[in-house]
Amino acid sequence: MTTDFALAKPHWSALLREHARQHRAAAAGLAIGLLAVLGLLVQSLWQLLSGDGSPGLYLAMLGGTAGFAATALGALPALVLRGLPQRIEDSLLGFAAGMMLAASAFSLLLPGLAAGAELSGSKPLGAGLVVIGLALGVALMLGLDEFTPHEHGQGGPCGPGYQRCDRIWLFVFAIALHNLPEGMAIGVAFSQGDLQVGLPLTTAIALQDIPEGLAVALALRGAGFKPGLSVLVAAASGLLEPLGALLGSSLSSGLAFAYPVGLGLAAGAMLFVVSHEVIPETHRNGHQTPATLGLMAGFALMMVLDTTLG
Repeated sequence: MTTDFALAKPHWSALLREHARQHRAAAAGLAIGLLAVLGLLVQSLWQLLSGDGSPGLYLAMLGGTAGFAATALGALPALVLRGLPQRIEDSLLGFAAGMMLAASAFSLLLPGLAAGAELSGSKPLGAGLVVIGLALGVALMLGLDEFTPHEHGQGGPCGPGYQRCDRIWLFVFAIALHNLPEGMAIGVAFSQGDLQVGLPLTTAIALQDIPEGLAVALALRGAGFKPGLSVLVAAASGLLEPLGALLGSSLSSGLAFAYPVGLGLAAGAMLFVVSHEVIPETHRNGHQTPATLGLMAGFALMMVLDTTLG
């Protein structure tokens, strides 16, 4: 047996070295991607400050700021509330998930299919462009999910001997991270200066940001943080929305085919967040029925908004 282990040891060492090499390569790829994203953000900010930005860029910034403001507004009740019944919280998050699903379908995928068909002169080719965007959006979120630490769940108080304090901060970080694809969706929708696409989507995202901001603030309050600090951190978690909006607008305002691909990318990222994060979070406490009813209500409201505002 000792001989077998000695023979197997080099094999395992080679596997570990190969795994480390692949991880370093993936980390290097992510770093390059982050540098490219940072470059686009700096370029967009410079265009805004210098007055050289396109109308779509200014609309994207306004839409992303509206999402940030809605997150801050949702956090304000935490100044007087310490918590909500878990059933109500799950229903509110389900409502937000329903709005995100409907926004992905009506405000991103359908306009993307129409734009792709018009640009390519073929419905199958146009659909292919949107599918490519969907795949890129899922890949983006998988990469962020792999390389950024986050965890679900709300715990008890923070302090010496309380390990669940770390879980609270991971939960806050996860919500902040999810604001990035929402902001990107706003930026892509406004990149062509089209209010009929951008306005209903921004309205939907802003509405569903309200319960997200409240969830973050209440999680911090439940962990023992002061009301003012809880609201401030929850509001800050929405800062990724205007940044994501600038990024989405920059990515989609270049090549003509980037617009349908960008709409697909934003939809793929949002669908990933709903399926991978929000729905499991609403179902883990045994409140599947109210959460599902909330999802249906959110979906119906977004459908009506898209019809009336679009």
